Amino acid sequence: MLATFFRALGWRGALGAAGVVALAGVAISAWSDVQSDPGADDGKLTIGFIYVGPKDDFGYNQAAYEGSLAMASSFPGATLLQAENVPETAESETVMEGMIDDGADLIFATSYGHFEFAQHVAERHPDVVVVHQGGLEEAPGLPNFGTYFGTVYEPVYTAGIVAGSASESGKLGYVYAFPIPQTLANINAFTLGAQSVNPDIETVTVATGSWCDPSLQAQAAQSLIDQGVDVITQHQDCTKTIVEAAEEAGVFSVGYHASTQSLAPHGWLTGSEWNWGPLYTDIVGTVADGDFTNSDYDGNYRVGLQTGTNPFVQSDYGTSVSSSTESLVEEARERFVEGGSPFAGPVLSQDGDTVWADGEQPSYDEVETMDFMVAGVIGQTG
Repeated sequence: MLATFFRALGWRGALGAAGVVALAGVAISAWSDVQSDPGADDGKLTIGFIYVGPKDDFGYNQAAYEGSLAMASSFPGATLLQAENVPETAESETVMEGMIDDGADLIFATSYGHFEFAQHVAERHPDVVVVHQGGLEEAPGLPNFGTYFGTVYEPVYTAGIVAGSASESGKLGYVYAFPIPQTLANINAFTLGAQSVNPDIETVTVATGSWCDPSLQAQAAQSLIDQGVDVITQHQDCTKTIVEAAEEAGVFSVGYHASTQSLAPHGWLTGSEWNWGPLYTDIVGTVADGDFTNSDYDGNYRVGLQTGTNPFVQSDYGTSVSSSTESLVEEARERFVEGGSPFAGPVLSQDGDTVWADGEQPSYDEVETMDFMVAGVIGQTG
């Protein structure tokens, strides 16, 4: 049925704001500008996106929001329902149910903690496709539900190479939200990348217990600066506070989720950022063609340099990055394209145990369940 929606869609101009309604304290905006082809069905596809934070956070939510608009340019007759600041609680189910009441045929639940609630909604509405960004189904089974993500740790590893090359103190700082597999994989990849340049590098970590709390982020950044780190990076949804704190203190910064180079003209090294548009477009196209069930997206879809086009890409370099460092990054990237991994052994945990021996490396699925920190990381996993 969804395939007919797109065949019926025409275009007569840019997407325009159709209205804003309140639902469970969350603002939902709907954009539409639809003109059906002559003689075609008047139906149209409605696509919902929910975000845990604001769409202008200089980070995770902004990248997802911009990806939704890039997708919409390929399907200009579709209606977009956009909900910001949706908590990772049962309230997110209420928001998604409201979107379905408003005609949503496909919902993107974009934050890690939305996972179980997105599953519940998919179970109740078998005629609606629900996809989750970053989660992992233990036993994929729902024909209308799936997860997707990039291998975030690949460009984070290469950013670690840049950080390790720039550091004079040998101490890097990492602000993160929670010790979940995605953040642990990034902390470890960043550290291993830096250690490929300087084996004695240490990464000092601080957990904020929040995806976006500027006050806690400022405290975490200052704590790291006081400990003598000279490069700071992060795994937070909103990234502005930490980048600005690093710039003010005169230490280098490495971005995450979206480019914040404009906020750190002196200390910016590089970063990693999302380019969601192409992947969102392919997911919507697959749904529109009626091919979602048994597709790549009906289950756990992960794409990286080994298997395709990673939606998580490296940011531009800052002015202080040398050509020799850029060459090291390119060499690492080519290893990943050819089937290598940031976690190619030997990899040791904090307590000295061998996790992957020389000649071994984990699969994408194994990285998705990472529960340890590598040697050289200062911090705790729980």
